[in-house]
Amino acid sequence: MQTKKIKTDGLIIKQQNIGEQDRLVSILTRNLGVIRAFVRGGKNIKNRNSASTGLLCYSELTLYKGKQDYYNVENAQLINMFSDLKTDLTKLSLAEYFCEIAAVVAPWEQEAEEHLRLILNALYLLSKGDMSELLIKSAVEMRLASISGYMPDLLMCPKCGEYEKDEMYFLLSGQLLCKDCFEKSPVPQSVRISSGLTMALRHLVFAEDKKLFSFSLSDESLKKLSSITEEYLSRKVDRNFSTLQFYKTISS
Repeated sequence: MQTKKIKTDGLIIKQQNIGEQDRLVSILTRNLGVIRAFVRGGKNIKNRNSASTGLLCYSELTLYKGKQDYYNVENAQLINMFSDLKTDLTKLSLAEYFCEIAAVVAPWEQEAEEHLRLILNALYLLSKGDMSELLIKSAVEMRLASISGYMPDLLMCPKCGEYEKDEMYFLLSGQLLCKDCFEKSPVPQSVRISSGLTMALRHLVFAEDKKLFSFSLSDESLKKLSSITEEYLSRKVDRNFSTLQFYKTISS
């Protein structure tokens, strides 16, 4: 019986050496979501698939399933390896954080085009170096959460219907309260935010993909936004990310 081959494009979001020659990789693919696949001989630099299946490599892949129901990489043609990120430890650690988030929230063995497009755009912007790292980070955190089933309710205050005040409160459970309703019934685990931050959070959730990274905030507001988005994501997936802690350590 002939083994069925599958062709898709994907980003290597995790790699692990297996034995003396092989490599086990996690791949965020367009058609299959997150999968794990063996790269036979992948540790050998002379192997035809070695250079295109390393961490952060985005490649065209030909896959087939083996006896243990794992995928195997038959062929990988490199599209982009984001080499600029690999010469900057701070940017590299942030890129690895994005990969770790994707491995947690992206669907397994289901279509994940939106997840892949978001991460690739973020890596491209990060490698160019023209945009604030915190802006890119905040956008990835909130957008990944939103497209993965954790979209916060930011349309209006659920108690009175107020859309916008100079000050509102973002509840880390995923709601937005106006100042008046919050002061009547304070909610723990919430953050007071300005109208600018309210607009920024809405932008991260509702903006078109091509406009997602097109917004601006003061440095102080951007730091607060970054703190909000990382805390919200962490609470929703009930997980701390080791790559985030490493990024924060070296970027401080």
